[in-house]
Amino acid sequence: MNAKIWLSSPHMGGTEQAFVKEAFDTNWVAPLGPNVNGFEQDLSLFLGEGTHVAALSSGTAGLHLGLVLLGVKAGDEVICQSMTFSASANPIAYVGATPVFVDSEDETWNMSPVLLEKAIKDRMEKGKKPKAIIPVHLYGMPAKMHELMAVANRYDIPVLEDAAEALGSSINGKMCGTFGAIGILSFNGNKIITTSGGGALVSNKSDVVEEARFLSTQARDAAPHYQHSKIGYNYRISNLCAGVGRGQMEVLAKRIEQRRAIYQQYVNRLSGVRGITLLTEPTGYFSNRWLSAILIDPSLAGFSREDLRLEFEKDNIESRPLWKPMHLQPIFSSYAYYGDGTCEKLFENGLCLPSGSNLTQADMDRVFAVIDRMIK
Repeated sequence: MNAKIWLSSPHMGGTEQAFVKEAFDTNWVAPLGPNVNGFEQDLSLFLGEGTHVAALSSGTAGLHLGLVLLGVKAGDEVICQSMTFSASANPIAYVGATPVFVDSEDETWNMSPVLLEKAIKDRMEKGKKPKAIIPVHLYGMPAKMHELMAVANRYDIPVLEDAAEALGSSINGKMCGTFGAIGILSFNGNKIITTSGGGALVSNKSDVVEEARFLSTQARDAAPHYQHSKIGYNYRISNLCAGVGRGQMEVLAKRIEQRRAIYQQYVNRLSGVRGITLLTEPTGYFSNRWLSAILIDPSLAGFSREDLRLEFEKDNIESRPLWKPMHLQPIFSSYAYYGDGTCEKLFENGLCLPSGSNLTQADMDRVFAVIDRMIK
């Protein structure tokens, strides 16, 4: 059997081991230490605009803390993009709140500003003003943040920005994760850079990030004994994992360039192919192209996204349908949803293609051989 081609696998830069070795050599293998501080500083500098960062154990932890920091409590409602991974929605349940799902628009595949406003108006008419809004930058493509923020500001609802897939993506130079009151990042194993497992909470308000650091280290009060006045969480990243992150930050710009080059290969080979379309950047938008994805119209292409996925599988190539919308998930199907059918069509026809920055040209040739076979 051919060697496995992964959808998006970790890609080390070479200097990660030096940071990890330093942690071992200095015995900084406890949860916090110099690598954590350095990683946070590296991220702050990269994101710019005075952004403050708390490095955490996962992006999901960041979303949970973000909701806590925004004062979301049991019985509140939180608007969430339906077209996303479940980690965007699960933290709403962690705090005992109720999710309200909103459909995507077809230009970026992210939350529709029009349907967001429709949802807010309807919830308010029902006596439930949402406490927060969670838009997501799918596959590295920025959501329409200017329009979404305008709606959120009109109704004075804070935005918790899920930029788990979008480190390095931007709109007119402003980085994803820095638009909302709070943003989150993910460094899971398949992300554009990884710390094996990890994430971050970001904000332009230093006091918000300081509180996140406090809550994520079990909310221990300043006392000689262990004293706690708030519920805390064990959500901080380890000094070892942060060392991996520091090495990864040194190659982040290169990884973005490599992912965009992979996407460009797909554009060059698939543009003009009947029934296949790719997600393009609106003017002023810059995507890190974490994953390259296509839509397949079976009536025009002569095959479906599932046909292509199974054909890839035969050749030991990993591909994946687009996220199954949250309002179609068994656990969330009973909650309110405001949509026009966009994300259902995306899920039905969309496929994520191999996109890792460590793909070789031989790997890409294998991918295209399968696609060419389907087209013919």
